[in-house]
Amino acid sequence: MPSQDINNSSMIKLAADIKQWGKELGFQQVGITDVALQEHEARLNQWLANGYHGELSYMAHHGSKRSHPEELLPGTLCVISVRLDYLTTQARPTTHEQKAKNAKISRYALGRDYHKLMRKRLAKLAGKIETQAHQHGCRAFVDSAPVMERALAEKSGLGWIGKNTMLLNREAGSYFFLGEIFTNLPLPLDQTESKNHCGNCTACLEICPTQAFVAPYVLDARKCISYLTIELKGPIPEPLRPMIGNRIFGCDDCQTICPWNRFAQLSSEDDFQPRHGLDSAQLIELFNWTEDEFLEKTAGSAIRRAGYEGWLRNIAVALGNAPTDHNILRALSAKSGTRSSLVKEHVNWALVQHTNKQRKEPSSDV
Repeated sequence: MPSQDINNSSMIKLAADIKQWGKELGFQQVGITDVALQEHEARLNQWLANGYHGELSYMAHHGSKRSHPEELLPGTLCVISVRLDYLTTQARPTTHEQKAKNAKISRYALGRDYHKLMRKRLAKLAGKIETQAHQHGCRAFVDSAPVMERALAEKSGLGWIGKNTMLLNREAGSYFFLGEIFTNLPLPLDQTESKNHCGNCTACLEICPTQAFVAPYVLDARKCISYLTIELKGPIPEPLRPMIGNRIFGCDDCQTICPWNRFAQLSSEDDFQPRHGLDSAQLIELFNWTEDEFLEKTAGSAIRRAGYEGWLRNIAVALGNAPTDHNILRALSAKSGTRSSLVKEHVNWALVQHTNKQRKEPSSDV
């Protein structure tokens, strides 16, 4: 398809081919949209002005590139959005009191990090497009640049942004990853606006343990458990620690409770299957990992993002929230002399929690 022969009919055919190639590569859905994000840009700027991004300074460092794809990649006319489902077992609502001595890890992080898998597939898709449309460029992104992926996915018809700020899909819920290809090809556009199907439901807002939603569609990341256990590098604010329960990496509550996730599709991807028993591991077991064990067992995992100190910090908080028993006290005491001031602070906090619990209701297990 020489570039001079590109016309409307060839673009319609190419768009259909792109969607077929995407499905052949394992993506569940492919959509195409333009780069007009003015409405989303205004909301993003207000969110940043309110300071809701906390220590996510990169959210503000890229200027208007995030909401203007053509600035990130000059010449961009269209964005191809893809969806890849990752749920491996059916999600059910739980609270942090359930299995309180077991670790709770966000479902997306139980298997291998999705970035590499998605990047390879998107690169293959981009390669097919470039082969078909000579002298026209494409660039794939998977969390590798300032991209408003949910806004673009919504505009391309992959779903709608729900009250929990996640992209929701009527046939697939929200347990999926998103990726994008920017292109200078004048492809025909898909649905430009997805209807919102949240209705009067506020389940996601009400279940949030830390009440991080200041309003529907507005998340204060500084109170979000995913932010606190993954992105925050310093101490977790004390008032929020009891609310974290046994969540040690991320939080799925606002997704699990969502009625649309009754329709979440199970993934057959081997990379997304839980590894090292992380879907049923006990807190003490993970707390006792040495740094070498942590690095070995989180190789190729999103959990690496928290770092070893952050991992121990998070588990110390979860152990402080668990029912008191001798094994927990012994595990915490063993780490109380750690060189890490960050870990030590949270271990000592956890020990104080158990002291207070024993004063109120002495445990027969201790």
